[in-house]
Amino acid sequence: MHRRRRTALLLSAALATAAPLLTACGNDAHPGAAAVVGGERITVSQLENRVSEVRTAQRAAITNDTQYEQAIAKSGGLTRDTLHGMVLDQVLHRAARDAGVTVSRNEVLRLRSSLEQQAGGAKALETAWLQQYGVAPERLEDNLRVQIEAQKLATGLGTDTSQPAFWKALSDASKKLDVDLNPRYGTWDVQKSSRVDAKLPWLREVTQAGSQGTA
Repeated sequence: MHRRRRTALLLSAALATAAPLLTACGNDAHPGAAAVVGGERITVSQLENRVSEVRTAQRAAITNDTQYEQAIAKSGGLTRDTLHGMVLDQVLHRAARDAGVTVSRNEVLRLRSSLEQQAGGAKALETAWLQQYGVAPERLEDNLRVQIEAQKLATGLGTDTSQPAFWKALSDASKKLDVDLNPRYGTWDVQKSSRVDAKLPWLREVTQAGSQGTA
């Protein structure tokens, strides 16, 4: 994954197709877990709830059925990208904590106010974040906190979020947290602090069998 794309995912907690098969139970080592980060489980249920928040917001914002179906098609990788964002948020929090970076509630509110002015109001900002980044309105301030945290961490390192020094800090945090993804959602590349799709022979076999059965 290009650094520009990884940065976008980090700063927006943005949105590989997530078939129902891929959102089933957790792996044998961590039943019911979509991922384990620093010994803490991100459950499949928590992941599904996050995805549901986005889908509900999309449905409320788009009343036209055709347009809604188009929006769903554009965010087909929502489940996996949502998990990526949930894990990366924790990695960033660890890197920021190690660097002594903190973010206050007032900082988040100031950024939100500034963005609302630029967007043309609170509703316009929520809609923009939903459409561009797949962030549900109730998660907007969490996302803004992540952005501030990332920027402050980069500043403290004397760099910016696109540079190797910043991603090295995230890589170090990933190692400390020992990120472990349910293989159904891919694997975690520690060096890039990014989720990558796993090559699963059994998944190809199931997909091929399904295709043959419907031929």
